[in-house]
Amino acid sequence: MKKKLIIIVILLCSFSVTAQDYKTHKVKEGETIEKIAKQYLVTPFDILALNPDVKKDLKPNTVLIIPRSRVKNEEIPEETTELIGYKTHKVRRKETLFSISQKYGIEVEDIKKYNTALYSKNIRKGDKLQIPRFKKIVNKVKLNNTIKKYKVQPKEGKWRVAYKFGITVPDLEELNPNMNEVLQPGDELNVPNISNNEEKAVDEEFNYYTVLKSEGFMALNRKLGVTQEELEALNPGLKEGGLKLGMVLKVPGNIETTNTLRDVANTNLSANLKNLRAKRIALMLPFSLNKVDVDSVQEAKKMIRANGLLSVSLDFHSGVLMALDSAKQLGISTNLKVLDTRNQIAEISSILDANDFSEYDAVIGPLMPANLERVASKLKSDHIPVVSPLTMPKNLHSNVFQTIPTDELLEQAIINYIKKDSFPRHMVIISDSKHKAISDKLKGEFPSAKQIHSRKDKKGKEAYFIYQQDLENVFQTGTNIVFLETDNEGFASNVISMINGLNMDDQKIVLMTTNKNKAFEGKEISNYHLSNLEFHYPSVNKTISVGSRDNFVKKYMNTYNVSPNKYAVRGFDLTLDLLLRLASGDDLYEASTSDIETEYVENKFRYSKKMFGGYYNEAVYIVKYEDLTIVEAKQ
Repeated sequence: MKKKLIIIVILLCSFSVTAQDYKTHKVKEGETIEKIAKQYLVTPFDILALNPDVKKDLKPNTVLIIPRSRVKNEEIPEETTELIGYKTHKVRRKETLFSISQKYGIEVEDIKKYNTALYSKNIRKGDKLQIPRFKKIVNKVKLNNTIKKYKVQPKEGKWRVAYKFGITVPDLEELNPNMNEVLQPGDELNVPNISNNEEKAVDEEFNYYTVLKSEGFMALNRKLGVTQEELEALNPGLKEGGLKLGMVLKVPGNIETTNTLRDVANTNLSANLKNLRAKRIALMLPFSLNKVDVDSVQEAKKMIRANGLLSVSLDFHSGVLMALDSAKQLGISTNLKVLDTRNQIAEISSILDANDFSEYDAVIGPLMPANLERVASKLKSDHIPVVSPLTMPKNLHSNVFQTIPTDELLEQAIINYIKKDSFPRHMVIISDSKHKAISDKLKGEFPSAKQIHSRKDKKGKEAYFIYQQDLENVFQTGTNIVFLETDNEGFASNVISMINGLNMDDQKIVLMTTNKNKAFEGKEISNYHLSNLEFHYPSVNKTISVGSRDNFVKKYMNTYNVSPNKYAVRGFDLTLDLLLRLASGDDLYEASTSDIETEYVENKFRYSKKMFGGYYNEAVYIVKYEDLTIVEAKQ
C-alpha cells in the first residue's frame, strides 16, 4: 500500500510541473544553486522552493525543476577548466597567496589544493610551490526561452530595473555589457522574460538598498538599523535564498539608504601603523628633461613656462617630496625612484623593459591615460598597484587605482546633498539642449522641479539665452534652488545675471550645478554674483584659504618660497595617503576597503572596487562661494 501512495505523489508532482511549464536541469560537478539560478535568470529561492531536498546537499546528477520564464535564448558561453600540468614558483619577499594567485590567474584555493601543506602553514620566502596550469574549454549552451527588451522609464536607475525584474544589479550588468553607467529614459535593456504581473513595483513609501560585497545581516543591522527578521518580512524569498551581492532590498521608508555615495567617518591611518618596512615607490612623470637646457637657467625657466606638462610634473613632484618627509617623521621610510616618461609610449616601453617592478609597492603615474594604460597592463600580472594621479584611466584594470571621482559620482553627490536637506525649497532646472540628459535626470530626482530650456533662433539653432519673461512667477517666497547646466559661457552669464537680480530677502535663490566647468570661470561671469547666489557645486577637492596656517602650507612656503598650487597639494595628499595605507596593511589592496576614508590638505580618498576591475575614489566635496571665497559646504 505504501508503494502505491508514493507512485501517486510522483504522478501528481509530474502533472503540476508540466502544467506550469517548467523544465529540468541535471546538476554538474562543481555547480551551486547560485550558479544555476544565475544561468536561468531565476533566484535561488525559486529553485529551492521547487526542490526543497537540495537545501542541505546538492549532489551531481541531481535533476532540478527550473521555471522557464526567465531563461535566456542567446548562446551562453559555459567555461570549464582542465588540468594540463604544473609550474614551479619560488616565493619572493612580500608575496602572499593572493598576489601569487593573481599573477597566475588562478584561485587561492587552487594553489592550496595542489600544495596541501598550505592548509596548515603560511608561505615563506624561498618556498617552492606547485602551480597548476589549466586549459579553458568554452562550450556555448543555447537555452529555450527568450529575454525581452525593456525601455527605461523616468526616475529608473540600475537598482530600480533590477528590483523590478527580480535580479541583482550585477545580473543586469551582465545582460547589458554596454549599458550606460547612468540610465536615461528610453534606454533599451535586456531583461528577464517574465510576465507583466510578475514585475515588482517600487513602492515609494519604502526605501531600497543595494547589497554590497560581503555584507551580511549583522552589517546591514549596524548600517541601516534594521533586523534580519524585518528584512525577511519585507523581502519574501530572502529567508530561503540569503543575501547576495547586488541584491536590491526593500527597507523601511525612514532609513537612509544611499550607498553610491555615503558618509564615512574619516580614518586616521597614522594611529594604526603596523607595516613599517621601507616602501618602494616608482614615480613616472613627463619631465622631458632631454629637451631642457640645464646649462641655462633662463632657457630652463622659459621651457617650464611653455611646457604645461613639465610645469605640472615639477609641482606634483615637489608635493611628493614633502609627503615623503612627513611620512618619515611617522617612521615610514621610502625608496623613491623617479622616472622620466617624456610623455612617449616608446620611452615607457624602454622603462618597463629596463626595470623590474615586481618588488615595488606601487607606481604613481604616468599622468596621461594612454601611457598609464601601457604601464598598468604590463604590471597587472605581478599585481603591482598603478595609481592614476590626475586623469581618468582608459581601463580600470584590477591593479589600477583611479583617484579622480567620475562625473557620475560628482552628479550624485550634489543630488544627495540636496536630498539630505529637510528644509522646504523650490527647484528650477535651466539648461541648454546639449545638457538635456542631466536636466531630465534632475527632473527625475526632483519631480516637482520646473524645467527651463535655452531659446532657439529662427533657424531652430541653439541661441544660448533665456528671456526675463521665462522667469516670471517661477520663484517663490523662501529658498529657491536653481540648477544651471551648460558649458557655454554666454548662456551662463545670461542666466546668472538675471537670477541674481531676482535674489531678494524673502525670495532667496541658491545657484547650483552638477558640473562646474570653464563656463562658470569666464570673464563674463561675476564672482560677486556667484557669491551672492551661494554658488554650490561638487568638486574633486576643496581649496585651502589664502593665508592658511596648515602645517604643510607653512613648510612648503619655507622650502620653496611660494605657496603650493593645486598640483603640489595633490602630490602631497595622494602620496601621503598612499604611504599611510601601505603602512597600515599588508598591501595597498588590503588598505583600500570602502569603509576607510582619509582626508588631507585639499583631497580625500575612499576607494571602492569595481566588480571585475580596479579601484575608484568615490570621496567627493560639495563646495560653495561664500564672501568671494570658495569653502566646503557642510550641512
